[in-house]
Amino acid sequence: MPVHEIPEVLDRREGPYGEVVLRRHGELLQIIANGCFLMDTSDGRSERLLVDAALAALPADRPAPHVLIGGLGVGFSLAHAAADPRWGRITVVEREPAVIDWHRDGPLAGLTREALADPRTEIVEADLVAYVNETSDTYDALCLDIDNGPDWTVTEGNEGLYGPSGLAGCARLLRPGGVLAVWSAQPSPVFEETLRNAGFQQVRTEEIPVARGVPDVVHLGVRAG
Repeated sequence: MPVHEIPEVLDRREGPYGEVVLRRHGELLQIIANGCFLMDTSDGRSERLLVDAALAALPADRPAPHVLIGGLGVGFSLAHAAADPRWGRITVVEREPAVIDWHRDGPLAGLTREALADPRTEIVEADLVAYVNETSDTYDALCLDIDNGPDWTVTEGNEGLYGPSGLAGCARLLRPGGVLAVWSAQPSPVFEETLRNAGFQQVRTEEIPVARGVPDVVHLGVRAG
């Protein structure tokens, strides 16, 4: 195997939820959590769609909407939101201190430097599930990308976010007419039905074509206004 095809570990840390690793594989940077591949810098189409789909589902006349991005990851969603002047505020909730460090002054800084310097941007170091249950802040859009999807969570504690109680918490954070957008590595008809049962309206799934295999998707629902 050529040397450039062997992943190089750039940083490995024991975080509050287990081991997190940043690797370089050729030109790509990859984030691994507890041995589970989370994401890399190869594309970003689905992460950008997550943000765009949420904004498109909001009323066109809603002024300076506030978006909550759940999960910083490699920064595609944050960078894309910050590049759009229509967002009034951008709050990112990330539970891994290492990931935040990699963006602030590490190998991922080049992807999000401008976004982090944007006065609209706020980074909150917190577990998203706990944040949803505890915060008193409200938002116009929630863009969640902390797992590989509702059916494939990174940690067991995340499972509740996609059930009735978790979605009730998301609805509580959303202002009337606000949008919930959830990234997934595969479609989940069960989650769509759970969204409807939780009272979300205009529930739909947008697919992102991939070269092979099952397409990535964004699940969308609107809180009743």
